[in-house]
Amino acid sequence: MQIGWLFLRPCVAEVLAVCLSAFLCNDLGNGLCDDLLSSIVVTSWVWCCNLLGRCLCCNLLMFCVVTNIYIYIYIYIYIYICFQIFPRVRYVGLGTDSGIGHELAKYLDSLGFTIFAGVLSATGHGAKSLKETCSERLSILQLDITSSAQIKEAYLEIRRKLQQEGMLWAVINNAGILGFIADGELLPMSSYKQCMDVNFFGPVEISKMFLPLLRQSKGRIINISSLAGGIPMPRFAAYGASKAALSMFSGVMRQELSKWGIKVAVLHPSGFKTSIGGNPEDWKKEEQVILGSLAPDVKKDYGEDYIHNLKMFLGEMSSISSSDLSPVFSDVLHALLAEQPKGLYTPGKNSYLFLLVFCYFPLWFYDFLMSKIMGNPHMPYALRMADYSANYAT
Repeated sequence: MQIGWLFLRPCVAEVLAVCLSAFLCNDLGNGLCDDLLSSIVVTSWVWCCNLLGRCLCCNLLMFCVVTNIYIYIYIYIYIYICFQIFPRVRYVGLGTDSGIGHELAKYLDSLGFTIFAGVLSATGHGAKSLKETCSERLSILQLDITSSAQIKEAYLEIRRKLQQEGMLWAVINNAGILGFIADGELLPMSSYKQCMDVNFFGPVEISKMFLPLLRQSKGRIINISSLAGGIPMPRFAAYGASKAALSMFSGVMRQELSKWGIKVAVLHPSGFKTSIGGNPEDWKKEEQVILGSLAPDVKKDYGEDYIHNLKMFLGEMSSISSSDLSPVFSDVLHALLAEQPKGLYTPGKNSYLFLLVFCYFPLWFYDFLMSKIMGNPHMPYALRMADYSANYAT
C-alpha cells in the first residue's frame, strides 16, 4: 500500500529531487555544482518525471544518470576554465582589523599578493599583528569606512603607489558590524543606522571610489555579505537588512559593470568564529541601550527578563560556529583568480542548503524550520501571562 502510494503521488519525486540536489550541492563543497548544477538537476528531474510518466523508480534511475553526466561536465569546465589565473596583477585592497579580513590578509600575503590593508586604527592591535606577521608587500592604511574623507585619502594613497608599478586588481569589502541580537521591535534605530553605515553605505562608497582603477585592470569587486543577507533569520533584523542591501547592490553592480569587464562577486558565509559578535561587556552595554530606548508599554509586554536572556544567543553563536576559515579563503581566492568567477559563493556548513530551502520550499515550511533551529525558548512577559490566564480559566 505504501509503495503504491509513492507511485501515485508524483510530488514525492519532486521533493526528493530538491533534497538530493541540495545534498549534492552542499556535499561537493559549494564549488563544483551549486548555482548551475542545482538548477539543471531540478529542471532535468521535472522533465524526466513528465517524460517517463512519473514512474518513481524509473525517475530515480534517470535522475542519477542525468545528475552524474552534469557533474562530470561541470567538473571538466571547472578545471579547464575556472582556474585560469592572472599573474600580471596582484594588488588587492581589503579591510583587515580583525576576524575574516584579518586572517584573509595573512593568507593572501602568504600567496604573494600585494595588499593594501585598511584598518580602523593604524596603531591598533590588528594593524600591529599584520605588520609583525606579514611581508613588506602588505601596506597598512588608516580607513574608517564610514568616513568619506578617509576613503578619499586611502584612494589617493593607493593611486599614488600604483603609478609606480602595477594595477589594482580587486577591492574586497569585508568590514562589518553585528550589533546586539534581538527582536526587530526591540532594537533602537541607532542599531539599524549603524549597521547600514558600516555594512552597506561604507562598501558602496568604497566601490564607487575605486571603480576608475578597477576599470583600468578589468578587475574585481568582492563583497563579504552573510547568510543572514540571503535569507530571513530571527533576531537579525538590523544586521540582515544591511547585508541584504549589500547583496542586492552586488548583484546590480555585477550586471552593470560587466560591460567594463569588471567582475563582481558576493559571499554569503554561514557561521564562522570571529570577533564580530563582541564580548560580554559589549552585550551588557547594548542591553542597557535597548532597555533605555524602549517605550514603557513595549518594555512591559516583553519583560526585562526576556531582553536579558537574548544575550544567550550571542554565546551560542560561538559554540555552533566553525573556526576553520578555509572555505571562505577558497571562495575568495576563486573569486579573485577565476576567469569566470561566480556571482554568489556560499562558504560554510549548510549555507547553500538553507538558501535552497528558502528558494524552493513553501515559506511556511522555511519559517517552521527557522523556528526549530533559532527559536527562542523564552516567551515575552505578556504572552506568558496570556497563556497562564487561559490555562487558569480552563
